[in-house]
Amino acid sequence: MFKKILIANRGEIACRVIKTARKMGIQTVAIYSDADRNALHVKMADEAVHIGPPPANQSYIVIDKVMQAISDTGAEAVHPGYGFLSENPKFADALQAAGVAFIGPPKAAIEAMGDKITSKKIAQEAGVSTVPGYMGLIADADEAVKIANEIGYPVMIKASAGGGGKGMRVAWSDAEAREGFQSSKNEAASSFGDDRIFIEKFVTQPRHIEIQVLADSHGNAVYLHERECSIQRRNQKVIEEAPSPFLDEATRKAMGAQAVALAQAVGYTSAGTVEFIVDGDRNFYFLEMNTRLQVEHPVTELITGVDLVEQMIRVAAGEKLPFAQSDLTINGWAMESRLYAEDPYRNFLPSIGRLTRYRPPAEEATPTRAVRNDTGVYEGGEISMYYDPMIAKLCTWAPDRATAIAEMRLALDAFEVEGIGHNLPFLAAVYDHPKFISGDMTTAFIAEEYPDGFEGVTLPQAECERIAAAAAAMHRVAEIRRTRVSGRMDNHERHVGEDWVVTLQGDSHQIKITADRGGADVRIGDRTLRVTGDWTPGQPLARMTVDDAPLVMKVGKISGGFRVRYRGADLKVHVRTPRQAALAALMPEKLPPDTSRQLLCPMPGLIVKVDVAEGDEVQEGQALCTVEAMKMENILRAERRGVVSRINAGPGDSLAVDDVIMEFE
Repeated sequence: MFKKILIANRGEIACRVIKTARKMGIQTVAIYSDADRNALHVKMADEAVHIGPPPANQSYIVIDKVMQAISDTGAEAVHPGYGFLSENPKFADALQAAGVAFIGPPKAAIEAMGDKITSKKIAQEAGVSTVPGYMGLIADADEAVKIANEIGYPVMIKASAGGGGKGMRVAWSDAEAREGFQSSKNEAASSFGDDRIFIEKFVTQPRHIEIQVLADSHGNAVYLHERECSIQRRNQKVIEEAPSPFLDEATRKAMGAQAVALAQAVGYTSAGTVEFIVDGDRNFYFLEMNTRLQVEHPVTELITGVDLVEQMIRVAAGEKLPFAQSDLTINGWAMESRLYAEDPYRNFLPSIGRLTRYRPPAEEATPTRAVRNDTGVYEGGEISMYYDPMIAKLCTWAPDRATAIAEMRLALDAFEVEGIGHNLPFLAAVYDHPKFISGDMTTAFIAEEYPDGFEGVTLPQAECERIAAAAAAMHRVAEIRRTRVSGRMDNHERHVGEDWVVTLQGDSHQIKITADRGGADVRIGDRTLRVTGDWTPGQPLARMTVDDAPLVMKVGKISGGFRVRYRGADLKVHVRTPRQAALAALMPEKLPPDTSRQLLCPMPGLIVKVDVAEGDEVQEGQALCTVEAMKMENILRAERRGVVSRINAGPGDSLAVDDVIMEFE
């Protein structure tokens, strides 16, 4: 077995590999750029080597710099994680030449399967059902439009070396094909150093289901069942689960057998994933093979009990797989939520900055439940603009799907993140969505259910009453604490009453509290709710029990009440005496400033290009400018007709959130 391995990656996947290596008694070497000098993976590793400036194309994907780090530290093997150099055959070549083991598949398999064009040709030759498309290289936008018309819209424009949703666009018209081709090409060149593009038919209403495979160098290969990855936004997975709620045993077995056959056809070893799209009749089509560890591998580990990173290391060391296909049963259900540094209230645009608070739920594993959090950040650390926006992968496991979802809801409720925009509210909303709960979803779920973006959640009446009862009880505790403050004037003792009015989500609730040593009985309408909990004023997380059910809320103090965040809702909850409530009802509402005649920068980013000039008349939906952030190009469009009166920023300018890019008459 290896004594020392280098992890050619960063962030949560580097931390994940370090954990398994430590468990196996293997020393680890981290590499880091200037932006990651204080990163968690650097702190966790036994050694760390600096490899260059923040941009990945000057550090993490520069093969010579990584090879120098290997030489300097004497690492015997390299785990590439995912992204960066994980599917780069030149890197595998360099390692082989240096006599260093690659914890991944052989170079030939990477070349055959890592390139999406080549992999589709091989799959077709092997009799695997594939999606119609054009596998040749595409020279320019005009050719892209011609091919798209031959295939028939809608089409998917994809980077051949792509992954993680980068370099991918769906086009429904000639204009979108032309625009998408150029954006995909730019993103591919920036992210992967390879701007080759191909086009395939975009299958509407599909499910994205993938099969995890594992093979050794002794001819043994198995599949570790499937992962459902249909909850996606802009081709980026958001929520994954294992197994799929859609597959039956026959389809699962057929997909698994096909995935293993494809892996064996190219002499595959190590862990890999064969991705399929599956239609409503359970017909499945080969999409691509990822010759690396997948981001969502934890859900497979939770339902099989197999440490995939450990098996990758053992296979690379020449060991045989310790199990056969018949040993790999499905135990329970696992969910994974990707926590991204992106603001769902700003159409999921990237958010960067310092994590002023980062408190994930406690990890645990019992025979009936498990909570796991794979992360690469810590409280006080920074989310950089140079890399992927993923903060953490929160996973839960339970004996069945409904319980696993319930555990995830509680875990998300307890996850505290402050300082940046993040998608926790959106994740919580999805887990409460009836279509998701039923398991009846496709890759179009987010586009169909949130066509205008995410604007928060309107909670049902029963949940509002539970929150109102808890807030009233919490406010009473805070009021009692204030009556006990020292230095009071004589004869001015305050009395905390029993009658309150709680206002939230546009409704007012008349409440009467009867407290005792164990909690409080809260009368709200014709219901009496029992409220208990361990909360003291100032705590940002309230763990309450209302009506015998847990209620975990993120709370902050506002004038006359609390800011409460719960299950995707962000609420102002005011708790007032009846007299205060009557006076508050007379106060005029403060309106937000009018920014309708301005184009504001929705995220910190770099202006790539400006498509209009001062004096131009623009139409609704017209592209105004392109902003790049976290390796993704974002096209900002006109919301309505107008005339550009002033442009305040140009290509190359770095902007903060809400900086004014241009103004309109």
